Amino acid sequence: MAKTTTQKTKTRTKTQPKAKRAAAAPRRERNTATAPAPLGRLDRVRIPATTTVKAPRAEPGPAEESNEGKYVYCIIKTEKPLRFGPLGIGAAPSDTHTVTYRDIAAVVSTTPMVVQDPTRDNVLAHQRVNETVMQQHTVIPMSFGTVFKTDDDIIELLRSAYDAFIDVLNKMQDKFEFGLKVLWDRDQIIREIEEEDEDIRRLKGEISSQKGSTYFARMQYGRLIDAALQARSERYVAEIFQALRDVSVASRSNKPIGDRMIMNAAFLVGRETEHAFDARVKEIGQRYDKLTFKYTGPWPPYNFVNIRLKLERAH
Repeated sequence: MAKTTTQKTKTRTKTQPKAKRAAAAPRRERNTATAPAPLGRLDRVRIPATTTVKAPRAEPGPAEESNEGKYVYCIIKTEKPLRFGPLGIGAAPSDTHTVTYRDIAAVVSTTPMVVQDPTRDNVLAHQRVNETVMQQHTVIPMSFGTVFKTDDDIIELLRSAYDAFIDVLNKMQDKFEFGLKVLWDRDQIIREIEEEDEDIRRLKGEISSQKGSTYFARMQYGRLIDAALQARSERYVAEIFQALRDVSVASRSNKPIGDRMIMNAAFLVGRETEHAFDARVKEIGQRYDKLTFKYTGPWPPYNFVNIRLKLERAH
C-alpha cells in the first residue's frame, strides 16, 4: 500500500495508517517549521544560482559600538517600511522589520555580532520569519547566519546587488517550493527482483543449497542485485519527475539519504498550478503502491535561489 507522511506545523510528523484495500495518496499541509532538503534536472526557468556581492562596510556606528548587528532573513519587494513582529532569532524572539532601498528591502532583526549556531531553535526562527513574510510577499531566502553590522551596510548591499535581486524576485514571483522524498522497502524490492529474474533466482538457489564453494555465486548474486536495484530506482525516479514536469516550473534533486530513500527532490511550482501539482502527487502516490512518499510545502524557494554575501571593509 502507498504510505505517506506529511510534515505538520511545529515539526510534528503524522503518518497515515495503512489502508486495508485502497492505496493512500500523499497529503501535505502548509508547513511553518522545517525546511526540505533536493539526479535529474528539469529546469525550465534559468535562475541565477549564486550571486556574490562585495559591499563596502560603513563607518562604525552605535550598532557596532554596542556589538549589535542586523540578521538578514530574506529580500522582498516593497517601498514602504514594514514590521512583522517578534519572530526573529534570540532567546526572546526579536522584532523583525525591513531595511529598504528603492523598491526592495531586507527583512532583518537585531542580533549580537556573533556566529549564530544552527541550533534547532535558531533554524526554526530563521524559517519562521521567511514563511511568515512569504504569506504576502515573494521572498529571496538568505542563507542561515547572514549578519551585517549596520543598516547602512544592508542598504549598500541592496544598492550593489539591486539588478540581481530584482531579476530573481521577478523570476520567483508567485512561485513556491515543494519537497518530495520517496522511500522503499529494500528487502521487499529484492524479493520481487528474485522472483522476476531467472538468473538471480538460480544463483540464490545455488547459495541456499550450499553445495561446494558458493563464493563466486554470492559475488555474482550481489552484483546482479545491486544492478537491478539501481535500474529500478532510476526508473521510478525518472517516471516521477516526468509525471510532475508539466505541473512544475523547475525541479532539483539532492542525494538520497540512507538505503531506503531513492528520491529527494524539490519542485518550483507556480501559484496557479499549486492545486494541479497537489493532485498529480496524490495520483502518483496511488500508482506506486510499494513506495512511501513524504510531501511538504509550500516553502520559500530555498533550493532554487542561493545568495552568498561577503561584506568587506572599505579602504
